[in-house]
Amino acid sequence: MKAVVVHGAGDVRIDERPRPQPARGEVLIAMEWGGICGSDVAYFRHGASGTASLAHPLVLGHEVAGRIAAVGPGVTGLAEGQPVTVHPAELVGDGILPERIAGRTNLYPRIRYFGSAAFTPHTDGGFSEYRTVRAAQVRPLPDGVSTELGALAEPLAVALHAVGRVPELRGRTVLVNGAGPIGSLVVAAARLCGAHSVVAADVSEAPLTTARLMGADETRDISRGKELPADMDVVFEASGAPAALGPVLRATARGGIVVQVGNLPGREVPSVLGDLVTREITWIGSYRFVDEIDDALAALRDGLDISPVISHRFPLEQAERALGVAGDPSSGSGKVMLRLTAPA
Repeated sequence: MKAVVVHGAGDVRIDERPRPQPARGEVLIAMEWGGICGSDVAYFRHGASGTASLAHPLVLGHEVAGRIAAVGPGVTGLAEGQPVTVHPAELVGDGILPERIAGRTNLYPRIRYFGSAAFTPHTDGGFSEYRTVRAAQVRPLPDGVSTELGALAEPLAVALHAVGRVPELRGRTVLVNGAGPIGSLVVAAARLCGAHSVVAADVSEAPLTTARLMGADETRDISRGKELPADMDVVFEASGAPAALGPVLRATARGGIVVQVGNLPGREVPSVLGDLVTREITWIGSYRFVDEIDDALAALRDGLDISPVISHRFPLEQAERALGVAGDPSSGSGKVMLRLTAPA
């Protein structure tokens, strides 16, 4: 079978690998679609994502969906041909968490995640024609939800988790700073959860167009001199740019909330943070998700249209080109999708 494998910085290949067979408690998925995430681009560009560095080749991809091709021994409730997506996280160890974070499995200290080099051996992702998956990680797609949109349940879950970090969003004014795929999905999630109004800001017009399609009432192109709005009840910072933190805090109402969705650098960077204190702002982190992938699938079932975030589609064989487009700000790309198997 073919797989998208990163061997080092700037070195991604379409490798031939043996087709796997499902063991007890597993299913074999014939993958159909995969969405390229920033971590995939980071492994391709730098051979590392965050603190995880490549020690050997890695199959990329954690936003995937397909159809069950075979069911292993001991698996019930899943059948061949069933369209599914995957919860990409697997806890390593006993799964016990301190009482203060009980149930918040995304904060468990040892997690194997699809397409991650955090462990050695690494955890291969799903950018391949076939992938065996633990049955517990499989999520059937609701009727009417395509495998292409099913592959986006994972990033939608990230957005829903971020919105869920706010105690009560209904009726509040919201700013989303950074309107890339995650930011635009946060716009959709905020509307879904009853925000009174949503403003999206970015330094490029292409993502702002997507944000409007996802439900933003207003957009602001910061590159054209527009400033962030003032006195916003809740701000979702989705750019991950340290230079944005000062303006974002200034845009937040006194006593308001900032949810940090975009990954900040793991190194010292200058930022203006004074308003955090003087405006008594609550600054909340948001990391991956717990089980919000189930909520994402329910929202897709109920008609939430997130297709506007998709900007490009490439066949598996053009994975290097796809990664280049996804990582190029000048491309105007949103979510770049890989067709992991040839169309029927």
